[in-house]
Amino acid sequence: MMMLKINGEAREFDSPLTLPELLEKLGLAEKPVVIELNEAALSPSEFEQQLNNDDRLEIIMIAAGG
Repeated sequence: MMMLKINGEAREFDSPLTLPELLEKLGLAEKPVVIELNEAALSPSEFEQQLNNDDRLEIIMIAAGG
């Protein structure tokens, strides 16, 4: 069991996840996103990592327009 806090909401998952797997589960795998992990902004090159129990994520989808 894995607990993550995503955008302030506690979420439980059946097994450990990588960040790309989480994005897939959330339907964001192909979307442009900005991610903060445990209060540190990630560059896209840092997305390929294993998440840990109790990690805190802020995920913001980038939208075009004004």
